[in-house]
Amino acid sequence: MPEIHEYEATQYDVIVVGAGHAGCEAALAAARMGEKTLLITISLEMLAFMPCNPSVGGPAKGVVVREIDALGGQMGKNIDATYIQMRMLNTGKGPAVRALRAQADKAAYHRTMKATIEQTPGLDLRQGLVERLLVEDGVCVGVVASTGARYRAKSVVLTAGTSSRGKIIIGELMYSSGPNNSLPSIRLSEDLEAQGFTLRRFKTGTPPRVEGGTIDFSKTEEQPGDKEPHAFSFITPDSVYLKDQLSCWMTYTNETTHKIIRANLDRAPMFSGVIKGVGPRYCPSIEDKVVRFADKPRHQLFLEPEGRDTSEYYVGDFSTSMPEEIQLKMLHSVAGLEHAELMRPGYAIEYDVIEPWQLTHTLETKVVKNLFTAGQMNGTSGYEEAAGQGLIAGINAALRAQGKDGFTLQRSDAYIGVMIDDLVTKGTNEPYRLLTSRAEYRLILRHDNADLRLTEKGRALGLIDDARFAAFEAKKQAISAELARLETVRLRPRDVNDWLAEKGAAPLKDGVLASDFLKRPEVSYADLMQFTPAPTPLDHLIAEQVEIELKYAGYIAKERQSIERLQRMEGKQIPARIDYSAINGLATEARQKLTKIQPETLAQASRISGVNPADVAILSVYVTQGKIAKVKPA
Repeated sequence: MPEIHEYEATQYDVIVVGAGHAGCEAALAAARMGEKTLLITISLEMLAFMPCNPSVGGPAKGVVVREIDALGGQMGKNIDATYIQMRMLNTGKGPAVRALRAQADKAAYHRTMKATIEQTPGLDLRQGLVERLLVEDGVCVGVVASTGARYRAKSVVLTAGTSSRGKIIIGELMYSSGPNNSLPSIRLSEDLEAQGFTLRRFKTGTPPRVEGGTIDFSKTEEQPGDKEPHAFSFITPDSVYLKDQLSCWMTYTNETTHKIIRANLDRAPMFSGVIKGVGPRYCPSIEDKVVRFADKPRHQLFLEPEGRDTSEYYVGDFSTSMPEEIQLKMLHSVAGLEHAELMRPGYAIEYDVIEPWQLTHTLETKVVKNLFTAGQMNGTSGYEEAAGQGLIAGINAALRAQGKDGFTLQRSDAYIGVMIDDLVTKGTNEPYRLLTSRAEYRLILRHDNADLRLTEKGRALGLIDDARFAAFEAKKQAISAELARLETVRLRPRDVNDWLAEKGAAPLKDGVLASDFLKRPEVSYADLMQFTPAPTPLDHLIAEQVEIELKYAGYIAKERQSIERLQRMEGKQIPARIDYSAINGLATEARQKLTKIQPETLAQASRISGVNPADVAILSVYVTQGKIAKVKPA
């Protein structure tokens, strides 16, 4: 085969490799911050593609989408423009775990994001296969494509996703491929290993897709969208909320399904030893569920439309890599799917990931300078986690190109901050998924207040325009004014006791401030307005903030005190490249872990598995008293 001739192509400020959900956010952020940006991807048809579930949001993930929007990212706006169903989850629970979820029109989501990228000034979109990095003196200065084009830049973001040495597995069938039978990226993984990166293999999977016209929906349970308006983006108006939403449908596996699976485990790649990569704990295959939860007589499945202009249905929670004929038998055993026609079989895909402890909190690699990585190649699962990382990586690639300090989010700032800190501090042994339980400050990190937490940060980065920031400032002022008003208005027993009696609630004996009256569990903000209406009726999103702020005031105050203590520890920086072997008193495991992770602050050091409080105390003395041992040469 003749050698490919390399040539110098266009010079850029930022290059983003891969146009999945991470790459799109990274490229848009860099271009919007004024940097000449190239987004290069294996296939333009795979841009912002959804190879797995055609949905956005859900517990924790929905908060991330709101955070992306508050910082000036695109995912929230894109799903608001292309959803076919939207629902608020966990409405019967407290605000810390409520989450928005939308079913996407898969094709429309891709088209809309592609059009946004094509229309963004300073952003070039190109199809191409990147095979290696250009690295000079430990600094990434560009990439080389399979055509021989050498693109140079001040910083590079890699978001190669599951294409990285991807291998699709369906029963005994195995072949090299990216997701959805796209071209895999082989040589880039080999180049990363040559650069000194540690890689490992992960695995994920998808369920079968079936023809909607062959589903008997009368045997399933309908799951309609919400009638009251919702949106992921804080700037999407209620007036555009869809009235003609498409329903999803729920059904269940049964003992016959489970017998089919058990009888064919010898042909299941998950159990036959064919699959080597580690799969996601929180999204297991159906065969894995049947084995792990053998006592359960059935498992819930969701039948989800993939769009308005297609008859394909996604069989949610039915991920499998069984042989195709076994998948058909499994499907036909399920109520409503007895005669379902298979349009695409489910499959497993193995792929390479970078061990994320090789990254800093800006998502710059410690191995090669000016190189950032984001998305599933950092060990995460899910479109939302990928997009959140992509936004942060794109922001930092642009800041590096501008010669400015990096941008990071703390655990107390955002779920995105929790995710990145978990990855770079603890690493991950399986595809990482965000959960509300991972956030110790989840009452602060709610979906409803993401704009209040992050819009000012997005504005400082140049990602929030004047009109949006003015609307945000007006919202903040309205919240403050109403909170102040309710702290001055008093309600008398004769004003409210009849109403309380109807509720079966204890009467007032004395007058009470309206703010304290709202803290009673049986009283909502709408109820309060019967007795002391606001001078101007408030938007429902503003009213929601007022109610949450007052009802949960005590809990919120405690979390803010914890955050202040955390911030004091985060403020204690640890100098780079310490020789931890020269610090007396550290436990052996702590010394090994600290050397591997190289934490940036005492707070981060305290979160490393194997580093105990005594080790942190010793390290604190060295840091605060300037007794740092000899420093390794860079």
